[in-house]
Amino acid sequence: MANYLALKLDPLPSPDLELPIVGQPFTRPDPEVVEKLRQVPSATASALLHKVGIRHTWIEGPVTSRPGVRTAGPAVTLQFMPQREDVASGQDQEQIEKSSALWHVLDAVQPGDVLTVAANGDRYSGCMGEMLFAYLKGRGGAGAVIDGRIRDWANVEKLELPIWSRGRTPNYASQAGLFPWAYNVPVAMNGVLVLPGDVIIADDDGAVVVPAKIAPFMAENGVKHETWEVFSRMKLAEGGSIWRYYPLSEEGLAEYDAWNAAGRPQKTAP
Repeated sequence: MANYLALKLDPLPSPDLELPIVGQPFTRPDPEVVEKLRQVPSATASALLHKVGIRHTWIEGPVTSRPGVRTAGPAVTLQFMPQREDVASGQDQEQIEKSSALWHVLDAVQPGDVLTVAANGDRYSGCMGEMLFAYLKGRGGAGAVIDGRIRDWANVEKLELPIWSRGRTPNYASQAGLFPWAYNVPVAMNGVLVLPGDVIIADDDGAVVVPAKIAPFMAENGVKHETWEVFSRMKLAEGGSIWRYYPLSEEGLAEYDAWNAAGRPQKTAP
């Protein structure tokens, strides 16, 4: 009788799979559009997207590492997946990572891009550390939004790179249960779909995804929204009626148009 308790398969056969998986080339939005979106807070972007019918855009979980700093840029995506022993697991994981999507995605980064990392909110895998963040910054990356954790914080902080993450861990990327699987592919960021080339807007309120095809509309209307809010904020601080100035009533809108035409003075006439 076979000893089923002693079953062993050494080495484990691997599936017919070539890693990393690489998505199709994508087009980034016009740089002028992205530059305008850098002026738009995530709260404004979320509200306007909701008004046009796109409801799930805020990536709940990742928080800023640099309060008061805002960034915006096209998403370059990195997807982590669960490890399985017949694919990638065991010894020499750090060497294996060098041929994984984790290294390759950084070479896909162009100036102004935001690295967007889907790691299932994992508490144990340190998706990136000091050296890779230094490389990201050196390539001109505008920041990173990570649905997971990072490592080497004491040195990463010195880079002054805008990063949104779920926290810190001492572990390296594949030390726990995940492995960097694919890049330039659609990813799920805590239930929010991000496609390569979508624009990420991130600030103290968190990170919001602007679909690439809607980015020009958002840039134009987001900047307009911010401009009238400057006017409304000023009028409310002067004691003006919230019914008139937030949101703008017809009378408030007429005042706003006159203020805008006058060059947006810092104070309005009594």
